[in-house]
Amino acid sequence: MSQLTIVADILAKPDQVEFLKAKLEALIPPTLEEEGCVQYDLHVDNNNPAHFLFYENWESRELWLKHMETDHIKAHIAATEDAVESVALHEMRRA
Repeated sequence: MSQLTIVADILAKPDQVEFLKAKLEALIPPTLEEEGCVQYDLHVDNNNPAHFLFYENWESRELWLKHMETDHIKAHIAATEDAVESVALHEMRRA
């Protein structure tokens, strides 16, 4: 089983930055409690407060996929769909 790194690149709509930031921050505590979560760090761009990035490490892709099906992730997606300009998920591994 190889570790999976996820880089989630998220851009908020200009009028939704603070709302989205609060919702993203709320994901951290329950996610850190999930099986297989090694690291789950939220970052914000120094020059663009609407640009967020999650840097995540998971024990396996299967456990990350399980995370994506949790109630808190599904609720987050439903609650923030109108606040998000774009999302790009990158599944990565160490070289």
